[in-house]
Amino acid sequence: MDNGSDYGRDFVRVRAAADGAETISWWTGDVYGWRRDDGPHHLFGFEGLNVARAERGDAGWRLLTREAAAYLDPVTRDVLSTWDNPFTGESVEVRHVFNDPVNQPLGDRAVPFTRVGDQVVYNVDVRLAYPSPLPVADFPEHSAGDTYRAMELFQFFARAADLDSGVADVPCVFSWCRVSPWLPWMAMGQREGALVYHCRGGKVTEVPGRLARFAGERFLRAPEAWSAPNMTSWTDFRDHLRGAAGTAEVAGG
Repeated sequence: MDNGSDYGRDFVRVRAAADGAETISWWTGDVYGWRRDDGPHHLFGFEGLNVARAERGDAGWRLLTREAAAYLDPVTRDVLSTWDNPFTGESVEVRHVFNDPVNQPLGDRAVPFTRVGDQVVYNVDVRLAYPSPLPVADFPEHSAGDTYRAMELFQFFARAADLDSGVADVPCVFSWCRVSPWLPWMAMGQREGALVYHCRGGKVTEVPGRLARFAGERFLRAPEAWSAPNMTSWTDFRDHLRGAAGTAEVAGG
């Protein structure tokens, strides 16, 4: 990585592939929850995948991706269908992650990195604050507030020699930490507290069998074309509730 490097392209090579080939990132980890006077509690295991394809346009690089992830029993690591909420004592249906799309404009910005011995570590710190898709007035049981606030903290580790080699697809491993409000399906309302996700993973050539079956064929391929807006657990849950309400109206005549 000399002074002539194209740092935007270098990061694309680590996160995805600069030649437009699809890459699969797999992760595993855990989710913790706490309140001021309670916890932290080990709530879930978490395993998922993201399939990405990078393309370059007039505005620079962008990633076309979709992702699927499962919430797991924290001890057995089995995929959950229902969950007993220790904060409320209620049992709720688990809604797993099927986000399509999760597209990201990268532009040509240099991504911060640190050289550590023979490795290069890119850090991507995403701070989020925007109007919640689930305003409290409309979704009081499932909304923590009218503004969605969260942080997504990534570190991508690659060998400097691989970057210097010029290959379009640089092997990498990564860590991911997320701090977010309660998930909508947890039905925590406006109770104070937060979730912390602590995961690690890397690029893989093959998705573990159970996860591949869980995700389904669609989520093993990247999107063919750019689209917006992105899907999140919050917009998915909003659409789920609206769909359920529409079905109830039809059933009621």
